[in-house]
Amino acid sequence: MRAISPPMALPRTLIEPRRIYLEPAVRDYPRGREVLERYPEAERIEVESHWKIPQLFEDRALAEDWLRLKREVLVLGVKKTMTMRPNGRSADFIAPSSSNGCAMACAYCYVPRRKGYANPVSVFVNIEDITRALFRHAKKLGAKVEPNTVDPVDWVYDLGENGDLSVDALVSGNVRDLVAAFRDIPNAKGSFATKFVNPDLLGYDPQKRTRVRFSLMPEAMAKVVDVRTSPIGERIRAINDFVRAGYEVHANFSPVIVHEGWEAEWRELFAEIDAVLEPAAKRQFKCEVIMLTHNEGLHRVNMDWHPRAEDLLWRPDIQEVKRSESGMENLRYRTPWKRQWLDCFLGWMGETLPYCEVRYAF
Repeated sequence: MRAISPPMALPRTLIEPRRIYLEPAVRDYPRGREVLERYPEAERIEVESHWKIPQLFEDRALAEDWLRLKREVLVLGVKKTMTMRPNGRSADFIAPSSSNGCAMACAYCYVPRRKGYANPVSVFVNIEDITRALFRHAKKLGAKVEPNTVDPVDWVYDLGENGDLSVDALVSGNVRDLVAAFRDIPNAKGSFATKFVNPDLLGYDPQKRTRVRFSLMPEAMAKVVDVRTSPIGERIRAINDFVRAGYEVHANFSPVIVHEGWEAEWRELFAEIDAVLEPAAKRQFKCEVIMLTHNEGLHRVNMDWHPRAEDLLWRPDIQEVKRSESGMENLRYRTPWKRQWLDCFLGWMGETLPYCEVRYAF
Protein backbone atom coordinates (compact mmCIF):
# COMPACT_ATOMS: atom_id res chain seq x y z
CA MET A 1 0.00 0.00 0.00
CA ARG A 2 1.11 3.57 -0.68
CA ALA A 3 1.26 6.39 1.82
CA ILE A 4 -0.48 9.72 1.25
CA SER A 5 1.57 12.46 -0.40
CA PRO A 6 1.67 16.00 1.07
CA PRO A 7 -1.27 18.20 -0.02
CA MET A 8 -0.88 20.60 -2.93
CA ALA A 9 -1.24 24.35 -2.51
CA LEU A 10 -4.78 25.57 -3.26
CA PRO A 11 -6.08 28.87 -4.69
CA ARG A 12 -8.26 30.84 -2.28
CA THR A 13 -10.99 32.12 -4.60
CA LEU A 14 -13.47 29.43 -5.58
CA ILE A 15 -15.11 31.12 -8.56
CA GLU A 16 -14.54 34.56 -10.07
CA PRO A 17 -15.43 34.47 -13.79
CA ARG A 18 -13.34 36.60 -16.12
CA ARG A 19 -14.59 34.90 -19.27
CA ILE A 20 -18.13 33.66 -19.97
CA TYR A 21 -18.91 31.35 -22.89
CA LEU A 22 -22.62 31.50 -23.69
CA GLU A 23 -25.13 30.20 -26.18
CA PRO A 24 -26.93 33.14 -27.87
CA ALA A 25 -30.31 32.02 -26.47
CA VAL A 26 -29.07 32.53 -22.89
CA ARG A 27 -30.01 36.21 -23.05
CA ASP A 28 -33.65 35.25 -23.69
CA TYR A 29 -34.01 33.81 -20.18
CA PRO A 30 -34.31 35.79 -16.92
CA ARG A 31 -31.78 33.51 -15.24
CA GLY A 32 -29.31 34.07 -18.06
CA ARG A 33 -29.61 37.84 -17.82
CA GLU A 34 -29.32 37.60 -14.03
CA VAL A 35 -26.01 35.74 -14.19
CA LEU A 36 -24.58 38.04 -16.84
CA GLU A 37 -25.48 41.06 -14.71
CA ARG A 38 -23.76 39.45 -11.73
CA TYR A 39 -20.44 39.42 -13.60
CA PRO A 40 -20.51 42.64 -15.68
CA GLU A 41 -16.73 42.79 -16.14
CA ALA A 42 -16.38 39.27 -17.56
CA GLU A 43 -15.59 38.88 -21.27
CA ARG A 44 -18.51 37.35 -23.25
CA ILE A 45 -17.84 34.79 -25.98
CA GLU A 46 -20.80 33.38 -27.91
CA VAL A 47 -20.62 29.66 -28.80
CA GLU A 48 -22.82 27.29 -30.74
CA SER A 49 -23.25 24.91 -27.83
CA HIS A 50 -22.08 24.61 -24.23
CA TRP A 51 -20.68 21.19 -25.23
CA LYS A 52 -18.90 22.43 -28.37
CA ILE A 53 -16.16 24.79 -27.24
CA PRO A 54 -13.01 23.41 -28.93
CA GLN A 55 -10.74 26.11 -27.51
CA LEU A 56 -11.81 25.04 -24.02
CA PHE A 57 -12.35 21.28 -24.07
CA GLU A 58 -10.03 20.02 -26.81
CA ASP A 59 -6.71 21.71 -26.00
CA ARG A 60 -4.60 19.38 -23.87
CA ALA A 61 -2.30 22.22 -22.83
CA LEU A 62 -5.18 23.67 -20.81
CA ALA A 63 -5.05 20.76 -18.38
CA GLU A 64 -2.02 22.43 -16.80
CA ASP A 65 -4.30 25.41 -16.00
CA TRP A 66 -7.02 23.14 -14.55
CA LEU A 67 -7.59 25.16 -11.36
CA ARG A 68 -7.30 28.62 -12.91
CA LEU A 69 -9.89 27.78 -15.56
CA LYS A 70 -12.31 26.54 -12.91
CA ARG A 71 -11.99 29.84 -11.09
CA GLU A 72 -12.02 32.19 -14.08
CA VAL A 73 -14.30 30.54 -16.69
CA LEU A 74 -18.08 30.14 -16.67
CA VAL A 75 -20.27 28.55 -19.34
CA LEU A 76 -23.96 29.39 -19.81
CA GLY A 77 -26.29 27.23 -21.85
CA VAL A 78 -29.85 26.02 -22.35
CA LYS A 79 -30.75 22.48 -21.27
CA LYS A 80 -32.21 20.70 -24.28
CA THR A 81 -33.30 17.27 -23.00
CA MET A 82 -35.51 16.66 -19.97
CA THR A 83 -35.01 12.91 -19.56
CA MET A 84 -35.52 11.33 -16.13
CA ARG A 85 -33.12 8.37 -15.97
CA PRO A 86 -33.90 5.48 -13.58
CA ASN A 87 -31.21 5.05 -10.94
CA GLY A 88 -32.06 2.99 -7.85
CA ARG A 89 -29.01 3.86 -5.75
CA SER A 90 -28.60 7.50 -4.74
CA ALA A 91 -32.07 8.25 -6.08
CA ASP A 92 -34.99 6.69 -7.90
CA PHE A 93 -34.31 8.94 -10.89
CA ILE A 94 -31.53 11.19 -12.16
CA ALA A 95 -33.16 14.54 -12.92
CA PRO A 96 -32.21 16.79 -15.84
CA SER A 97 -29.17 18.62 -14.49
CA SER A 98 -29.25 22.36 -13.90
CA SER A 99 -25.48 22.50 -14.29
CA ASN A 100 -22.45 20.60 -15.49
CA GLY A 101 -18.89 20.75 -14.24
CA CYS A 102 -17.64 22.25 -11.01
CA ALA A 103 -15.44 24.99 -9.57
CA MET A 104 -13.97 22.42 -7.22
CA ALA A 105 -11.42 19.93 -8.54
CA CYS A 106 -11.73 16.49 -6.96
CA ALA A 107 -9.12 14.32 -8.63
CA TYR A 108 -11.46 11.32 -9.01
CA CYS A 109 -14.43 13.21 -10.50
CA TYR A 110 -15.94 11.38 -13.49
CA VAL A 111 -17.31 14.47 -15.30
CA PRO A 112 -13.92 15.44 -16.85
CA ARG A 113 -13.79 12.00 -18.47
CA ARG A 114 -16.43 13.30 -20.86
CA LYS A 115 -15.54 16.98 -21.16
CA GLY A 116 -11.83 16.91 -21.95
CA TYR A 117 -9.08 19.22 -20.75
CA ALA A 118 -11.12 21.83 -18.88
CA ASN A 119 -14.09 21.40 -16.58
CA PRO A 120 -15.49 24.76 -15.41
CA VAL A 121 -19.05 25.26 -14.20
CA SER A 122 -21.70 25.23 -16.93
CA VAL A 123 -25.04 26.65 -15.76
CA PHE A 124 -28.32 25.99 -17.57
CA VAL A 125 -30.51 29.06 -17.52
CA ASN A 126 -33.91 27.50 -18.37
CA ILE A 127 -34.56 26.40 -14.79
CA GLU A 128 -38.33 26.77 -15.24
CA ASP A 129 -38.29 24.05 -17.91
CA ILE A 130 -36.44 21.73 -15.52
CA THR A 131 -38.80 22.27 -12.58
CA ARG A 132 -41.87 21.83 -14.81
CA ALA A 133 -40.45 18.56 -16.12
CA LEU A 134 -39.90 17.32 -12.57
CA PHE A 135 -43.45 18.21 -11.60
CA ARG A 136 -44.93 16.42 -14.62
CA HIS A 137 -42.85 13.30 -14.05
CA ALA A 138 -43.65 12.99 -10.34
CA LYS A 139 -47.35 13.67 -10.92
CA LYS A 140 -47.49 10.94 -13.56
CA LEU A 141 -45.82 8.45 -11.21
CA GLY A 142 -48.26 9.05 -8.40
CA ALA A 143 -47.54 7.80 -4.89
CA LYS A 144 -44.68 5.38 -4.25
CA VAL A 145 -46.45 2.14 -3.43
CA GLU A 146 -43.49 0.03 -2.26
CA PRO A 147 -40.71 1.34 0.00
CA ASN A 148 -37.15 0.86 -1.25
CA THR A 149 -33.62 1.61 -0.10
CA VAL A 150 -33.73 5.05 -1.72
CA ASP A 151 -36.67 6.24 0.39
CA PRO A 152 -39.60 4.50 2.07
CA VAL A 153 -42.19 7.10 1.06
CA ASP A 154 -41.12 9.51 -1.71
CA TRP A 155 -39.72 9.29 -5.19
CA VAL A 156 -36.24 10.78 -4.95
CA TYR A 157 -34.63 12.77 -7.77
CA ASP A 158 -30.87 13.31 -7.88
CA LEU A 159 -30.43 16.97 -8.86
CA GLY A 160 -26.65 17.24 -9.02
CA GLU A 161 -25.22 14.26 -10.88
CA ASN A 162 -22.85 16.40 -12.97
CA GLY A 163 -21.84 19.10 -10.51
CA ASP A 164 -22.11 20.39 -6.95
CA LEU A 165 -25.25 22.37 -6.25
CA SER A 166 -23.80 24.11 -3.19
CA VAL A 167 -21.23 25.70 -5.49
CA ASP A 168 -23.80 26.39 -8.22
CA ALA A 169 -25.73 28.45 -5.66
CA LEU A 170 -22.82 30.92 -5.66
CA VAL A 171 -23.46 31.60 -9.35
CA SER A 172 -27.24 31.67 -9.77
CA GLY A 173 -30.62 31.15 -8.12
CA ASN A 174 -31.14 27.73 -9.72
CA VAL A 175 -30.63 25.79 -6.50
CA ARG A 176 -32.98 27.99 -4.52
CA ASP A 177 -35.60 27.44 -7.24
CA LEU A 178 -35.14 23.66 -7.14
CA VAL A 179 -35.45 23.50 -3.35
CA ALA A 180 -38.57 25.68 -3.53
CA ALA A 181 -40.07 23.50 -6.27
CA PHE A 182 -39.81 20.33 -4.20
CA ARG A 183 -41.87 21.89 -1.46
CA ASP A 184 -44.80 21.57 -3.87
CA ILE A 185 -43.97 18.57 -6.08
CA PRO A 186 -46.21 15.71 -4.90
CA ASN A 187 -44.72 12.42 -3.64
CA ALA A 188 -41.20 13.61 -4.45
CA LYS A 189 -37.98 14.69 -2.82
CA GLY A 190 -34.86 16.30 -4.29
CA SER A 191 -31.36 15.11 -3.44
CA PHE A 192 -27.77 16.13 -4.12
CA ALA A 193 -24.28 15.32 -2.85
CA THR A 194 -21.92 18.13 -1.90
CA LYS A 195 -18.38 18.79 -0.71
CA PHE A 196 -18.90 22.50 -0.13
CA VAL A 197 -20.57 24.13 2.86
CA ASN A 198 -22.62 27.07 1.57
CA PRO A 199 -24.50 28.75 4.47
CA ASP A 200 -26.84 30.47 2.02
CA LEU A 201 -28.68 27.16 1.61
CA LEU A 202 -29.75 27.30 5.26
CA GLY A 203 -32.28 30.00 4.32
CA TYR A 204 -33.97 28.05 1.51
CA ASP A 205 -36.75 26.54 3.72
CA PRO A 206 -36.66 22.97 2.30
CA GLN A 207 -39.35 21.62 4.65
CA LYS A 208 -37.75 18.12 4.65
CA ARG A 209 -38.34 17.84 0.90
CA THR A 210 -34.65 18.06 -0.08
CA ARG A 211 -31.95 15.60 0.95
CA VAL A 212 -28.34 16.79 1.18
CA ARG A 213 -25.62 14.13 1.12
CA PHE A 214 -22.35 15.46 2.53
CA SER A 215 -19.43 13.61 0.97
CA LEU A 216 -16.97 12.56 3.66
CA MET A 217 -13.57 10.89 3.77
CA PRO A 218 -10.56 11.05 6.11
CA GLU A 219 -9.08 14.55 6.24
CA ALA A 220 -5.56 13.47 5.24
CA MET A 221 -6.90 11.89 2.06
CA ALA A 222 -9.23 14.80 1.33
CA LYS A 223 -6.33 17.26 1.44
CA VAL A 224 -4.80 15.45 -1.51
CA VAL A 225 -7.76 14.44 -3.70
CA ASP A 226 -10.65 16.75 -2.65
CA VAL A 227 -9.11 19.86 -4.16
CA ARG A 228 -10.75 23.26 -3.45
CA THR A 229 -13.46 21.73 -1.23
CA SER A 230 -14.62 22.56 2.31
CA PRO A 231 -12.57 20.89 5.08
CA ILE A 232 -14.01 17.59 6.30
CA GLY A 233 -14.56 18.88 9.84
CA GLU A 234 -16.57 21.80 8.49
CA ARG A 235 -18.76 19.43 6.47
CA ILE A 236 -19.42 17.27 9.53
CA ARG A 237 -20.37 20.25 11.68
CA ALA A 238 -22.68 21.51 8.93
CA ILE A 239 -24.82 18.37 9.19
CA ASN A 240 -26.37 19.66 12.40
CA ASP A 241 -27.02 23.10 10.88
CA PHE A 242 -28.68 21.64 7.79
CA VAL A 243 -30.89 19.31 9.83
CA ARG A 244 -32.05 22.26 11.94
CA ALA A 245 -32.72 24.22 8.71
CA GLY A 246 -35.17 21.55 7.51
CA TYR A 247 -33.05 19.34 5.26
CA GLU A 248 -32.78 15.60 5.42
CA VAL A 249 -29.02 15.01 5.71
CA HIS A 250 -27.12 11.84 4.86
CA ALA A 251 -23.44 11.01 4.39
CA ASN A 252 -21.82 9.92 1.16
CA PHE A 253 -18.67 7.97 2.09
CA SER A 254 -17.16 8.24 -1.35
CA PRO A 255 -14.82 7.34 -2.78
CA VAL A 256 -13.32 4.87 -0.34
CA ILE A 257 -9.64 4.76 -1.34
CA VAL A 258 -7.62 1.81 -0.09
CA HIS A 259 -4.06 2.59 1.01
CA GLU A 260 -1.65 1.96 3.85
CA GLY A 261 -3.16 3.20 7.11
CA TRP A 262 -6.70 3.55 5.80
CA GLU A 263 -8.29 1.66 8.72
CA ALA A 264 -6.99 4.07 11.36
CA GLU A 265 -8.03 7.08 9.30
CA TRP A 266 -11.59 5.86 8.77
CA ARG A 267 -12.01 4.86 12.41
CA GLU A 268 -10.92 8.36 13.42
CA LEU A 269 -13.43 9.89 10.99
CA PHE A 270 -16.30 7.76 12.30
CA ALA A 271 -15.42 8.76 15.87
CA GLU A 272 -15.44 12.44 14.90
CA ILE A 273 -18.87 12.09 13.26
CA ASP A 274 -20.28 10.38 16.33
CA ALA A 275 -18.89 13.05 18.64
CA VAL A 276 -20.18 15.99 16.58
CA LEU A 277 -23.68 14.91 15.49
CA GLU A 278 -26.56 16.07 17.65
CA PRO A 279 -29.33 13.59 18.58
CA ALA A 280 -31.71 14.96 15.92
CA ALA A 281 -29.07 14.48 13.23
CA LYS A 282 -28.28 10.94 14.39
CA ARG A 283 -31.95 9.89 14.31
CA GLN A 284 -32.23 10.59 10.57
CA PHE A 285 -28.64 9.76 9.56
CA LYS A 286 -28.09 7.31 6.70
CA CYS A 287 -25.26 6.80 4.26
CA GLU A 288 -23.98 5.53 0.93
CA VAL A 289 -20.62 3.79 0.55
CA ILE A 290 -18.82 3.80 -2.80
CA MET A 291 -15.41 2.24 -3.38
CA LEU A 292 -13.11 4.08 -5.77
CA THR A 293 -13.58 3.76 -9.52
CA HIS A 294 -10.93 5.31 -11.76
CA ASN A 295 -10.45 5.79 -15.48
CA GLU A 296 -7.43 5.90 -17.81
CA GLY A 297 -8.58 9.09 -19.57
CA LEU A 298 -8.95 10.91 -16.26
CA HIS A 299 -5.60 9.49 -15.17
CA ARG A 300 -3.95 11.15 -18.18
CA VAL A 301 -5.61 14.50 -17.43
CA ASN A 302 -4.62 14.32 -13.77
CA MET A 303 -1.00 13.60 -14.65
CA ASP A 304 -0.91 17.02 -16.33
CA TRP A 305 -2.09 18.97 -13.28
CA HIS A 306 -2.05 16.81 -10.11
CA PRO A 307 0.18 13.72 -10.40
CA ARG A 308 0.40 13.35 -6.60
CA ALA A 309 -3.23 12.27 -6.52
CA GLU A 310 -2.50 9.51 -9.01
CA ASP A 311 -0.17 7.86 -6.50
CA LEU A 312 -3.37 6.98 -4.63
CA LEU A 313 -5.94 6.67 -7.41
CA TRP A 314 -4.02 4.83 -10.14
CA ARG A 315 -3.23 1.41 -8.65
CA PRO A 316 -3.12 -1.24 -11.41
CA ASP A 317 -1.45 -3.58 -8.91
CA ILE A 318 -4.71 -3.87 -6.94
CA GLN A 319 -7.21 -2.77 -9.63
CA GLU A 320 -8.82 -4.45 -12.61
CA VAL A 321 -10.52 -3.17 -15.76
CA LYS A 322 -14.31 -3.27 -15.80
CA ARG A 323 -16.58 -1.89 -18.51
CA SER A 324 -19.23 0.51 -17.20
CA GLU A 325 -22.90 0.63 -18.21
CA SER A 326 -22.03 3.52 -20.53
CA GLY A 327 -19.35 1.44 -22.28
CA MET A 328 -16.31 3.12 -20.70
CA GLU A 329 -13.39 1.04 -19.44
CA ASN A 330 -12.83 1.87 -15.78
CA LEU A 331 -10.44 0.62 -13.13
CA ARG A 332 -11.94 -0.79 -9.93
CA TYR A 333 -10.46 -2.74 -7.08
CA ARG A 334 -10.08 -6.43 -7.91
CA THR A 335 -13.29 -8.24 -7.10
CA PRO A 336 -12.22 -10.63 -4.30
CA TRP A 337 -10.23 -7.93 -2.49
CA LYS A 338 -12.90 -5.27 -2.96
CA ARG A 339 -15.50 -7.44 -1.22
CA GLN A 340 -13.17 -8.07 1.69
CA TRP A 341 -12.21 -4.39 2.00
CA LEU A 342 -15.84 -3.28 1.80
CA ASP A 343 -16.81 -5.74 4.54
CA CYS A 344 -13.99 -4.41 6.71
CA PHE A 345 -15.14 -0.84 6.12
CA LEU A 346 -18.75 -1.61 7.04
CA GLY A 347 -17.58 -3.40 10.18
CA TRP A 348 -15.51 -0.43 11.35
CA MET A 349 -18.41 1.92 10.70
CA GLY A 350 -20.94 -0.30 12.46
CA GLU A 351 -18.86 -0.34 15.62
CA THR A 352 -18.92 3.45 15.97
CA LEU A 353 -22.07 4.51 14.06
CA PRO A 354 -24.56 1.70 14.75
CA TYR A 355 -27.45 4.11 14.16
CA CYS A 356 -26.32 4.93 10.60
CA GLU A 357 -28.31 2.86 8.10
CA VAL A 358 -26.35 1.93 4.96
CA ARG A 359 -28.67 2.60 2.04
CA TYR A 360 -26.29 0.96 -0.40
CA ALA A 361 -22.63 -0.01 -0.66
CA PHE A 362 -20.59 -1.17 -3.61
